[in-house]
Amino acid sequence: MNLNQIQNVYFIGIGGIGMSALARYFQFIGKNVAGYDKTPTMLTDELIAGGMTIHFEDSIAAIPADYTQENTLVVITPAIPKNHSEWNYLLEQGYVIKKRAEVLGIITQDTYCFAVAGTHGKTTTSSILGHILYESGADVTAFLGGIVENYHSNLIGQGKTISVVEADEFDRSFLHLHPDLACVTSMDADHLDIYGDATAIEESFREFAAKVTDPKHLFIPKGLPLDGTTLAINEDADFVAHNIRIENSAYVFDVKTPTGTLQNIAFGLPGHHNLMNALTALAMAYTYGTPTGSIAKALASFQGVQRRFSYQIKTEAKVYIDDYAHHPTEINAVYQAVRELYPGKKVTAVFQPHLFSRTKDFVDGFAASLSQFDEVLLLEIYPARELPVEGVNSTWLMRKMTNPNVRLIAKDQLIQTLVENDAPVIVTIGAGDIGEMVPEIKKALR
Repeated sequence: MNLNQIQNVYFIGIGGIGMSALARYFQFIGKNVAGYDKTPTMLTDELIAGGMTIHFEDSIAAIPADYTQENTLVVITPAIPKNHSEWNYLLEQGYVIKKRAEVLGIITQDTYCFAVAGTHGKTTTSSILGHILYESGADVTAFLGGIVENYHSNLIGQGKTISVVEADEFDRSFLHLHPDLACVTSMDADHLDIYGDATAIEESFREFAAKVTDPKHLFIPKGLPLDGTTLAINEDADFVAHNIRIENSAYVFDVKTPTGTLQNIAFGLPGHHNLMNALTALAMAYTYGTPTGSIAKALASFQGVQRRFSYQIKTEAKVYIDDYAHHPTEINAVYQAVRELYPGKKVTAVFQPHLFSRTKDFVDGFAASLSQFDEVLLLEIYPARELPVEGVNSTWLMRKMTNPNVRLIAKDQLIQTLVENDAPVIVTIGAGDIGEMVPEIKKALR
């Protein structure tokens, strides 16, 4: 497919974080962009303000009349329901319809592609990598799954020869990509509603890894059962972060590379998981040939990603952090970072589970990871694309927890409850619509 022949791009699910990055890209290269989403969000507000036409009712009449079969590419989210009338109409009329991953596959086929895969850490790692390459002067476009604070966007750059993409394992989407240099940050079980079991998801990651022709161009944490360049913190590997200390609330560390040592690298995001994300991006950029001075400067200036351990309030009296964590491993990482930064202080966590299937598959893990916090406020499950599953709810999760300081709370009670809460550190966690509440929570706590 030749994207140069397309005049219009129509998105079904344009408000998704990955979809909106593609929408911005097509607008940057001169295409007309319009689309549908189920509900308005801060992200769709930004897209509309940028000149895109977006509607929120599933209506064939709302598709722009001049978006014809001959001049329009339709991009759909995998989460779209089968009975969506716009989608079915566009199918019947013979429009070219592709999933987001297929479109990224077309783009990456004609660029030098850095692909970041893994069940955790994709967004932060690819954002750091995109920032390093852009700041070094590379001709790059980075398609990201989060809003990077440095750019206030989920798209970095407008380059035509280099791409950075999140290689999403959901629906095996990453198998459409054409990676020249890639990483797999983790292969934990997730999306079992798609894969069935952990063995199937591991096999999918192996298939993705095999797309990288040179194993030296595949970067993996030491111990992951793949063949590639190994990464580790304080233990032997091809790239090792060591001599780690905290100075002025930031990590400072040295990195052993296959050819030497980089000293006094500064990086401001807390938590060992973020240190690993930074090491992964550094190793990929270093291997590509990015000057070490540019790498160090970019790591020091990286401000983070919205909803990834994102400080909303940071004063002596009150700290409020928001994080997208929606898997037990990710919640453990949030807890480790909070405890490292605020030892001895009471931490109240607010958690909104995401998906009935994920809650059912990992309920014991969720119960264990959440029980570590001093107090937990539990919201009901955010269903996203799913219908309810009998017996799977937040009450069931709460009963599995070993921490007695947990209670179920309605969303409309949350802000007042947090205002009355005496914890000096509050963390909101989850991948559902709790993210939309963050500005209001921040305002109330201030």
